[in-house]
Parts: sequence; C-alpha cells; structure tokens
Amino acid sequence: MYRIGDFLIQLKNAYQAGKKQVEYPYSNVAFAIGKILVKENYISKIAVRSEKEKIKTLVIDLKYDGRIPAVSGLKLVSKPSVHHYIGKNKLSRAVASNGIAIMSTSVGIMTNRDAQKKGIGGELICRIF
Repeated sequence: MYRIGDFLIQLKNAYQAGKKQVEYPYSNVAFAIGKILVKENYISKIAVRSEKEKIKTLVIDLKYDGRIPAVSGLKLVSKPSVHHYIGKNKLSRAVASNGIAIMSTSVGIMTNRDAQKKGIGGELICRIF
C-alpha cells in the first residue's frame, strides 16, 4: 500500500465530506507532511495519540473558512510505479502560484519554496492548492 498517497487522499476526501477531524495510523512521513500542512495553513493542527504503548494515531483537525475547505485540490504526482524528480533549477515551475508542492529531498520532506531557498531538488510528492 502507498501510505503517503493514502494519507493525502484521506485528507482530501475528509475535506470534501465536510468532516472536522481525521484519524490516521502514525508514520513519520505522514507526520512530517502534516507539520508542513499546519505551517502552510491547510490544516488547523496535528497531534499524536497513543492508545497503547506501540499503537500511535495521528489526529488531524481540518481547517475551514466558513464552509469553504482550506484544501480545494490535491494532485498526487509521484506514485510507487512512477517517480517524478525535479532539479533545483525547475522548482519555481513545480506548482501554480496559488498552492504548494511537497517534495522529498535528501534533507527531508519540505515545500518547493523551502527546497528552492536551500538550493536542492528532489522527488515531487504532490501539489496542494
């Protein structure tokens, strides 16, 4: 199973259904993407809840402006079968001006703007607008 894609699609579906909160099994990558989404004001907050010693769950509070969801669109770019890499020179064209792109780089998971500031490229995971 592709955990990154599953996590992002669950967020998108929860926004479309008008839910206030989403629970997802904990993974380091999902938590890192969640922290980016909090920083970019696409979700309200993300927390880790432990029910037992070994079972962790991410609890994500979704953000709305009235009835309008913060995430209006999400496009998965890289998939397990097709990986899409972007060099540091083409980062400005990775996403339209009104959204962000989330990338996996050698330094960690970050937005396309952060990668451009650091001067590194990587695998383009998704575009969010």
